[in-house]
Amino acid sequence: MIRLFGFIFTALFFFSGCQLGYYFSSAKNQLTMMSQREPVEYVLKNHPLTDDQKNKLLLAQKARVFAFEKLKLKQTDNYSTYIDLGRPYVSWVVHAAEKWEMKNYEWSYPIVGRMPYKGFFSEEAAKNEARIMTQKGYDAYVRGVSAYSTLGWFEDSILSSMLRYKEHDLVNTIIHEIVHTTIYIKNNADFNEKLAVFIGAKGSEMFYQQLEGEHSKTLDLIKKENEDEALFAKFISEEIKKMTIWYDENKELKNESAREARLAQIVEQFTLRLKPQLKTNAYQRFEKEKMNNARLGLYKTYMEDLENFEILYQKLNQDLLKFIEVVKTLEKSKDPEADLKQL
Repeated sequence: MIRLFGFIFTALFFFSGCQLGYYFSSAKNQLTMMSQREPVEYVLKNHPLTDDQKNKLLLAQKARVFAFEKLKLKQTDNYSTYIDLGRPYVSWVVHAAEKWEMKNYEWSYPIVGRMPYKGFFSEEAAKNEARIMTQKGYDAYVRGVSAYSTLGWFEDSILSSMLRYKEHDLVNTIIHEIVHTTIYIKNNADFNEKLAVFIGAKGSEMFYQQLEGEHSKTLDLIKKENEDEALFAKFISEEIKKMTIWYDENKELKNESAREARLAQIVEQFTLRLKPQLKTNAYQRFEKEKMNNARLGLYKTYMEDLENFEILYQKLNQDLLKFIEVVKTLEKSKDPEADLKQL
């Protein structure tokens, strides 16, 4: 509660007008959610849950203990409570980007710094923000999210939206979000997100290896999905670099139809070149939505040059604990991605 009021006070100090309204609305919704949380043990005994929901709540408890005890991530009370949202997503996130440059738009926030996304507890509010950004001349993209981290400011709960995940995706998400409370570098959202993506993937692999053994079917699927993730990350990183060059060569012309055709080529290349190499359906949605710079910028944040983390991981003999310890040394870095390459 004290942290909530501290957050509101900071918002009052730094912002005015519609930004102030946004922070009050966000704080109010966060407080409402917090008032609804219940201990997982109580929920398991007293709520009319399906067997699938019960199994996932129990699995989430194992995943959080694994993250704390085996990966030595920061121990908190996160994910020891549960919230039934009564809606499919906890929030809706807006991404925006320059139209004639491979550059994400960044919103500024107190405490956490600049972020290439803005979250809303209402889908309509998110779509309205996207309309505003589009009117300002940016590309915009809206997506629903089932989980997010408050970076240690509040106690994060397991949300009913998270129980729609497949079991191994739930484990990945728990580890991913706990990484954010363990290692966070202000104004470096791209690095923070890619780090959490990488540790979430490797950590879930390690979790199922210990839980089910080397011959686990789930472990086999996770390994294949992680291989596909590496392939996709390499593909999308190359396409982002090609688009950067294309904009440098064509930004003076500003031909919108040519731009849309060039962005559509990325999806075509995925279908023709990458899709046949994939072993799972993890990226089946990539072809289904129209490409723009905001959507491409989402992949820039979460996946561009993800292989740099893999290189360090291999250099450390695939020791994830050692990898985490080494990456922690970058917490005060002004350019963690450049310093990662030096490591």
